[in-house]
Amino acid sequence: MATLFISDLHLDAARPHILDAFDRFILDEAVHADALYILGDLFEAWIGDDSADPAGQRFLAGLQPLREAGRPCFFLHGNRDFLLGAGYARRAGLTLLADPAVVQIGGERTLLMHGDTLCTDDHAYQAFRTQSRAPAWQRAFLARPRDEREAFARQARAESRRYTTDASHSALMDVNDDAVRAALRAHGCLRLIHGHTHRPASHRFELDGRPAQRIVLGDWYEQESWLSL
Repeated sequence: MATLFISDLHLDAARPHILDAFDRFILDEAVHADALYILGDLFEAWIGDDSADPAGQRFLAGLQPLREAGRPCFFLHGNRDFLLGAGYARRAGLTLLADPAVVQIGGERTLLMHGDTLCTDDHAYQAFRTQSRAPAWQRAFLARPRDEREAFARQARAESRRYTTDASHSALMDVNDDAVRAALRAHGCLRLIHGHTHRPASHRFELDGRPAQRIVLGDWYEQESWLSL
């Protein structure tokens, strides 16, 4: 059987066709796989495990066939859902992974990342990422009333849309080649799988005299997309 990888689903009740596509993917593909890895940005936004977002409830139901089939599902946080906690993960049947994570796929050490930490040229984003991953920042944010957190998420999404549609930011939002090579060297891998950039491709290159590969997962804004190894 195959191992499946997905990322950047950005599940949102406002896009029911993608929720439907995810349900089909679980029934048609994932229940027949060895394992499913979700490499971040599963949700359009996640303000905490007490969220009332119907997409979160829909995901729990959609993953039920995978739980019943006993297929493992691993989750690595993205930049939209880094506040997804252990409580929700338990209800969903997700095994949380650190970013980065190294797994054996077909006997090959494979580095898994969401991909945002590789975009080192985007200094503004990296500064916010460092701030928002700090335990103190997260405790303070999660302690705020839910309506305040929802308003913050709406504002953040609006700012993100403005930022990503600015052509001058295009290069900043892609990965830095030196960061990719450094990550592979640091973890002793020659294969990297990540999402985040919404630029699906398979890049082959040479790393210290050996063949290496970087696989970029596609997003689910218009249609489902997955990698099967």
